[in-house]
Order: sequence, then C-alpha cells, then structure tokens
Amino acid sequence: MEKKYTVSELTDLIKSALEGQFGEVVVEGEASNCKPSSAGHLYFSLKDANAVIPCVFFKGRFGRRSIPLRDGALLRVRGRLSVYPPRGAYQIVCDDIELAGEGDILLLLERRKRALAAEGLFDEERKKPLPRFPASVAVVTAKTGAVIHDIITTLRRRSPNIRVVLLPAAVQGEGASASIAARIRQANYWHLGEVLIVARGGGSVEDLLPFSDEAVVRAVAGSSLPVISAVGHDTDWALCDYAADLRAPTPTAAAELASENWIDMTGKLRSFRENLVDMMYAKIDHIKLFIKPFAREEFAFRFHLIVQPRAQRLDDARELLCAALRDRLFAAKRRLELAAQTLESGNPRAIMERGYAVVTRQSTNALIKRASEVRTGDRVTITFMEGEAAAEITGD
Repeated sequence: MEKKYTVSELTDLIKSALEGQFGEVVVEGEASNCKPSSAGHLYFSLKDANAVIPCVFFKGRFGRRSIPLRDGALLRVRGRLSVYPPRGAYQIVCDDIELAGEGDILLLLERRKRALAAEGLFDEERKKPLPRFPASVAVVTAKTGAVIHDIITTLRRRSPNIRVVLLPAAVQGEGASASIAARIRQANYWHLGEVLIVARGGGSVEDLLPFSDEAVVRAVAGSSLPVISAVGHDTDWALCDYAADLRAPTPTAAAELASENWIDMTGKLRSFRENLVDMMYAKIDHIKLFIKPFAREEFAFRFHLIVQPRAQRLDDARELLCAALRDRLFAAKRRLELAAQTLESGNPRAIMERGYAVVTRQSTNALIKRASEVRTGDRVTITFMEGEAAAEITGD
C-alpha cells in the first residue's frame, strides 16, 4: 500500500527535513518588494538573476536595525531556513541584515537617471503648469483594477462634468514600456485631454521598471500635454516622475491635482458673491450718506445755511457803506457850501452891492487901501457897482 499523507503531514515532513538539514545560512541578494507590516515585521524577498527567496525579519530584531531597507538594495542576510505551513512556502527567518552594496537594478536606474538628467529632461524650466479647470483628462493605465476606478471616482466626485478618456496600457511585464510610451504619444497626437495622468498601483522595483524605461521617460518629457505621474505609492519613485510636470503620491492624489473641486469652488463662489453684494450695499450706503447733503431739500436747506449769513452780512455792509457814503456826501456838501459862502463873502461885487467902492491910482492903477497912501493932487479912479468916476485929491 502506498503511504498517503495529508497536506499538513507532508508540509511538516518538509519543514523538519529542511530545517534539520540547514543550520544558520548567510545569503546575499537584491532586496525586492519590501513591505513593513502593521505589526512591525518586515517582509521582503532576496533575488538574483534566476531565483527568489521570501524573507521575514521579525519586529524584535528588525526594530534594532538602523539601516534603511529598500527595494534594489544589495543585502547580506544571516538567518535560518523555515517553512510557513499556511502557505506551504519556505522562507528565511532573518537574525541579522547588513547592506552589501547597491543592487543591479538600482545601479541601472541611477546611471539612466544621470544620463537623462544630463540631457535636461528633468529640468524645472521644462515643467508646464496644469490648467485649473480642464474639461477632459486622459489617463494611461491598466484598463481594469483599482487605479482607474479610484481616478474616475475622484474626478466624478470633484468635477462631475469632466470627461475622462482611458488609454489602456500594460503596466507590468514584457512590452509594458512600449505600450505606455505609445499611449502617451497617442494622447498627444489626438489631443485626447487637457491633462494626462500616467498611473499604476504600488509594487516592487521590478514591477515599476516599465515606468523608468527610457522610451517612457522621453515620451513623458516630450508631451505637449501637462503630465501628472502617479506611479506606485508615496514611497515609490520611477524615472518618469522626474520628467513629468507634476508628481502625485497616489493615483487618487493625481485625480485631485488634475481637477478643481467644483463643490468647494461653488461654495467659494457663493461666498464671494455674498461678500461682493455686502460690499456693494456698504458702498451704496456710504455713497448715500455722502450725497445726502446734496439732496434737493437738504441742499436748499444747507444753501440757505451757507448763503443767508453771507447775504445778511452783505446787506449790513451795504447799509454801512450807504450810510458812510451819505455822511461823506453830506460833509462834502457842507464843505462846498462853506466854501461857496466864503467865496461869496470875498467877492468884491457883493461888497460893492452894499455901497462900497474900489479906489485905484490912475497913474499906476494900484489899489488904494489906506488914506495915508494918497497926497493932495493925486488923481484916482473910483469904481462903483455900476460904473466908475475920476477924482482928484484936494486935501488930506
């Protein structure tokens, strides 16, 4: 009779044989798919060109290590071989890990990054701004899966009227880089969107390699459409991230960056409108207060307040001026009368009308005012009011 084993029995036999055959082992390889767990353990794989071995570094030992563990690092692992029965897989339970250098993939990517950067493909001057309210967004990613679902859900939530154009491409494996580059060129040739998102979910360095392919990087750098690169998770980087106009930590974040939140914008516009209306009413009230003094009734009242005192002062000044002129005229008239009287009183004809006469010497026609001015025998002329007479002095 053939010996029959249950799966658990066979697994236990393999576990005992494997763990009993090998003691402590030291394995060197390139780290891949490093994933810290929520419990604090670290799960990763060691690989070379032909094989892959799963590894686990439990929290108690991993927490004491200070070296950064990342995909592509060349590690030297010390530990024990073990079988994990629930999965039927063997793995290395690590006791210690140390860096042994950079892995082949990281070296390749670093050399490619330096070469492309030297050409200026990563320069900030090449970056294009994103339109704030795009009517359409083109997406290069796998046609199924969480990535396109998250992007469409986010765009619909934030901008319900936005048009989403999916350009399905292989995002992993052989031919993926050519597919991605072709879709990017297609989106530009037909101008299928105002913004182009190049995206895929998280994965190991090997999984993300197509997005670091030179053809993809050049397609992104040469895009006339603004490109948002959303490859992997926040800690994942690909070379197309450097060539893109903007890098998003996740595909969902890329959708948020590519669209304006219309709900928030509508609220902001409503708030702006209310503020504007309030400001206009405040301005109108201010203008009303300013022009109130110029209303017809108010203006007439204020006009009287301003003009009446001045008109009254003008009337008073006119009265004073007229009174002063009358006084001046009266004084002038009085002086004229006195002058006329004085002149009249000094008029010889007026004196002669009262019986007086003017005596002049005939020889000189000189006026004789005193009797002592004549001698016996002087001939004089006597002028009366009317007519004159000649006379000779006959005695003193």
